[in-house]
Amino acid sequence: MFKNITVGVLASFMGVQAGLADDIQINMSLIFQESELLTQELIKVTENIRERTDGSVDIQVFPGGQLPTYKDNLEQVVNGANWIAVEDLTYVGDYVPNFGALAGPMLYDSYDEYLAMMDTDLVADLTAQAEEKGIKILNADYMFGFRHMITNKAIETPEDMAGMKIRVPGSQIFISTLAAMGASPQSLPFTETYSGVQQKVVDGLEGSILTMYSTKIYEVANVMSLTKHFLGTVGIYISPSVWDKLTPEQQAIVDEEFAAGAVSNTKNLVKLDEEYRGLLEAEGVSFVEADTAAFSELTASVYSEFPAWSDDIRATIGAELDKIRGN
Repeated sequence: MFKNITVGVLASFMGVQAGLADDIQINMSLIFQESELLTQELIKVTENIRERTDGSVDIQVFPGGQLPTYKDNLEQVVNGANWIAVEDLTYVGDYVPNFGALAGPMLYDSYDEYLAMMDTDLVADLTAQAEEKGIKILNADYMFGFRHMITNKAIETPEDMAGMKIRVPGSQIFISTLAAMGASPQSLPFTETYSGVQQKVVDGLEGSILTMYSTKIYEVANVMSLTKHFLGTVGIYISPSVWDKLTPEQQAIVDEEFAAGAVSNTKNLVKLDEEYRGLLEAEGVSFVEADTAAFSELTASVYSEFPAWSDDIRATIGAELDKIRGN
């Protein structure tokens, strides 16, 4: 479970910082690499918190899976450890099922829509339910981009994607979504995807603009169809019992800094989207607008494939989005 953990890291993981009664050290675990935008923004947040609290709230960031991630990450929070988990909303869905539906397919057309959704009464109610289960959601406004189709032909309509073999992560929601969109989803290790496309084992993959550039997939697949079938997001989670150890002043500082970090992350994400699109276009990549409404209609059925979700959750989320869009 643990990788590359030094004695010092283990001591931080298991120990308690000596000091004043209201001093606290908290480990933050995330799968994102240190070089990635989201990690850099969270490092800045923790530095600002440390400075503003004169070191009394010391959040140590462990990126790249140095400490438990995914389900094990959130379990540390639920068990009351001095811990902050940074994970996809679907992991909260293990405790409050409908929370996972907020990360379902074909929901958001823009970053602003997602941010507006996080401010709705619907999400406030789900957030309160999560706290009752031992998960306080400090902030859920952190995003890392839309996922699109990366292939060698333009995909504008579902008919264009019919039967195409598309590499997906080995996750049921990804498999169900791509199948509903008309593709033939293929679970393939990401390390084999470049050669898989090159050798026509698969016709392409789905992923973000940054993924397409950083992995040089554009060398073997040079069309990005903007399906926006998923939006990558994470929440920042802490145990309510750990939160209650902080003074009201400390809590206010933590809230303010995570909120400011989310704003900065979104601003820089928009810049990176534009920057990497330009770099990809310089490499000969074509960008194609997809009929997202048609794909959205097809993927509505995915929401019925998760029995723990409410039968009407897609309609409920859709109604909130209609309000946000002014419909």
